[in-house]
Amino acid sequence: MREFRDEELLGAVLDHVDLSGSSWNRVDLTGSTMTSIDLSRVDLRNVALEKVRVRGAYLAGVEIWGEVEGLTVNGIDVGPLIEAELDRLHPERATLHPTDPDGYRAAWETLDAVWAGTVERARRLADTDPEVVHESVEGEWSFVQTLRHLPFATSSWLSRGILGDPSPWHPLELPWDEMRPTPGVPQDRDARPSLDEALELRRDRFEKVRAFLSGLTDGRLAATTDPVDGVGWPPAGESFPVKECLDTLLNEEWWHRQFAERDLAVLESRMQAEATGADGTSVPATGADGTDVQATGTGATGAEATCADGTGAEATGTDGTGANGTGAQDGGGRHTDGRSGAGEGS
Repeated sequence: MREFRDEELLGAVLDHVDLSGSSWNRVDLTGSTMTSIDLSRVDLRNVALEKVRVRGAYLAGVEIWGEVEGLTVNGIDVGPLIEAELDRLHPERATLHPTDPDGYRAAWETLDAVWAGTVERARRLADTDPEVVHESVEGEWSFVQTLRHLPFATSSWLSRGILGDPSPWHPLELPWDEMRPTPGVPQDRDARPSLDEALELRRDRFEKVRAFLSGLTDGRLAATTDPVDGVGWPPAGESFPVKECLDTLLNEEWWHRQFAERDLAVLESRMQAEATGADGTSVPATGADGTDVQATGTGATGAEATCADGTGAEATGTDGTGANGTGAQDGGGRHTDGRSGAGEGS
């Protein structure tokens, strides 16, 4: 197997080349032309597709998660259709486009409310199997890793970006996976704090934002941050509009909850299936606290896990729309890696 690392192949021509099963990381294909390309079963992550033109394409079973702006399919701009459907599914999105200090305060309360349901959903699963909150679904972050990433976003864009602390990160905070090693910035993806430890860190950072927003004025919102010294994220010497930094936090909180809801639904379905006998009979399971959990087969419709207290553990989103894995865009914030929009693992 040939390996190409830190190579410059500008203007290279690949004709009738088999690259099936290859792995590409941090590859720049800007301005490339591809003809008669088979991208079946390709997994694209953290990918930028700006001003891309696709002709003569066949799409079947394609799944896209990310920010969509200006997507034209067969002559129809489907971007507005996607936005309208997201608004219908998630009416609380209306609060996540604030323009004044009161709006930002209200948006933060909205996020707190919807996240409370997501945390409770994760706790129900962890009561049955404490390891499930450390499980990755299709290579994405586990629930605990998501809880570790959000404090990193807050420390970066509030504590460092707005408040000027050059090194605000807790050792458990987790940057996006593609971030290059940076002195002073924690990057221990394999750390395994308990769910309660991760929630405590997240709550601390969440409350820091709430405290900042409590004193936010029109003047501060319209201001620009002072450049910060020292290596870290955001980069030293750069300034940003305060509004953009806050939009980033809204964006991170909203999108990563969507990703978490999507993956928790997968874990719930798997656990329910495991708790249901192959013949559809009930199989008792015991929660981590010693209480009984009864999984009742429902024939062709699957299984619904029912707790001993009578509450259901069905895969329903906390906003009442169901765990259908539909994301929502909360306004043109930045990724923690500085890109506009909402990419997974940002």
